Amino acid sequence: MKLNNLLALNAVVALAFGIAFLLFPGTTLSLYGATPGPQIDLTGQLFGVELIHVGLLAWLIRNVADGLAQRAIILAFLIGDAFGLVISLIGTISGVLNPLGWSAVVIYAVLSLGYAYFQFMRPRPS
Repeated sequence: MKLNNLLALNAVVALAFGIAFLLFPGTTLSLYGATPGPQIDLTGQLFGVELIHVGLLAWLIRNVADGLAQRAIILAFLIGDAFGLVISLIGTISGVLNPLGWSAVVIYAVLSLGYAYFQFMRPRPS
């Protein structure tokens, strides 16, 4: 696996979900068990904006070759996705999210494992 492929995957997933949350926040969040309302809509739209931010960032930096920049990118995405994994897991296990919450758990787990590979397992060029 190449880092640019992982970043491209991250970009596509984040942009797809980000656009859905931005344009259809109540509908998208209701799929996960949230009760629609103005506060939920606003929260969903703000989440969508941040997913678009992450998606654009992942897409635009996917070909960065500088080793120091790559390490910073990998660490930032690893930490963010690890937190997303923990929060989505807690939300799903506790019943705050319905069973569709497992999709968020899987997405964050795959991304976390991918970035963990690049952070800890992949040999660094000397």
